[in-house]
Amino acid sequence: MCYYSYYPVSGTKFQKICNMAKKENNEMSFLEHLEVLRWHIIKSLLAILVVAIVAFIFKDIVFNTILLEPKTPEFVTNRLLCDFGRIVNIPRLCINSRPLEIISIKMAGQFSMHIMVSLVAGLVLAFPYVFFQFWRFIVPALYPKEKKHAKGAVFFSSLLFILGILFGYFIITPLSIHFLGSYSVSDQVINQINLISYVSTMASVVLASGIVFELPILVYFLSKVGLVTPKFLRKYRKHSLILILALSAIITPPDIFSQVLVALPLVILYEVGIFISKRIETKQKRQEELDEAES
Repeated sequence: MCYYSYYPVSGTKFQKICNMAKKENNEMSFLEHLEVLRWHIIKSLLAILVVAIVAFIFKDIVFNTILLEPKTPEFVTNRLLCDFGRIVNIPRLCINSRPLEIISIKMAGQFSMHIMVSLVAGLVLAFPYVFFQFWRFIVPALYPKEKKHAKGAVFFSSLLFILGILFGYFIITPLSIHFLGSYSVSDQVINQINLISYVSTMASVVLASGIVFELPILVYFLSKVGLVTPKFLRKYRKHSLILILALSAIITPPDIFSQVLVALPLVILYEVGIFISKRIETKQKRQEELDEAES
């Protein structure tokens, strides 16, 4: 904290005394905190921008190899499901056997989509670095014990997000494309999928999957502050299972294998959340018992 000197000093020297005192006592003012946060945000935005520029340059890889590939029969998930369907004699597992025809109905539609996709790619690929920057801002405010318990948060949150992105891209996306692209209310209506609609749907599915996979991290912090308990999660386990099965039944072909393929990872995530919440509750009870014994 700043202090006044009894000796006459210049304004500059007094400022140096204040700064040294702040550094020694590890204290910062509100504006200094905002300044530190601003630089973390700037670094994060620069990382997103750099990755977005790279994605904009390599548009053939981004569009032909990544975005438009799940709608083709040659996509790895479509091919494996079709091969498995032949083995078990379930023809319905052959999804996306006819590639969707994507159209663009606006003059600047493809260019604006190119920019939007590049920005989304920058956000997704730079997410670990962005999370790391915000983590660096939060860490100094934690106590040594809290830092110890939160060690590895960046790694596990990034890992879960990437796993969610991969799950959404390789599992949910081709199933969703098959269901939505082939769904018809009448034979008189022909599906002509707009590029903006296709990419927006795919991006929403993939990003939502990445966020859903962060459920264990969310449960960890909510359990830490006492907003979520194992009893609460167990109470609503059946409700969550019904929602997961309903979602998987909507976006998958009418066979049990596809539904289990989508539902199983989500059920596992929920059970992992219960396990994490239970461990935190047990540790907190032990700590309370130790504190009572010491007092």
